[in-house]
Amino acid sequence: QVQLVESGGGLVQTGGSLRLSCAASGRTFSMYAMGWFRQAPGKEREFVVAIDSRGGSTKYADSVKGRFTISRDNAKNTVYLQMNSLKPEDTAVYYCAGYSGSSIFGRVTYWGQGTQVTVSS
Repeated sequence: QVQLVESGGGLVQTGGSLRLSCAASGRTFSMYAMGWFRQAPGKEREFVVAIDSRGGSTKYADSVKGRFTISRDNAKNTVYLQMNSLKPEDTAVYYCAGYSGSSIFGRVTYWGQGTQVTVSS
């Protein structure tokens, strides 16, 4: 079965950086788009960023453009989220997402368990 395992969350001060990783297994990683979503307390889960299967196309939420960068290493079956200039409003549980196909415009079919990111002011 498909498994997505996130790591790299933690506590950081405003303006700081974190890098999240998501290790995937159970299917041919290089064939599928991947993404990150987040859910803050009392709010619905929201889209953050996605990357297509080859890493050639990305889509970012306006709230993170210019601060976050998604990348993937298909040889390591891993997708990364580099988060810079973090703000308190970035505090949330971050979820790795596996899409149904190679495109970032597809449907999310798999979720990781989530990793907590807390940005202190």
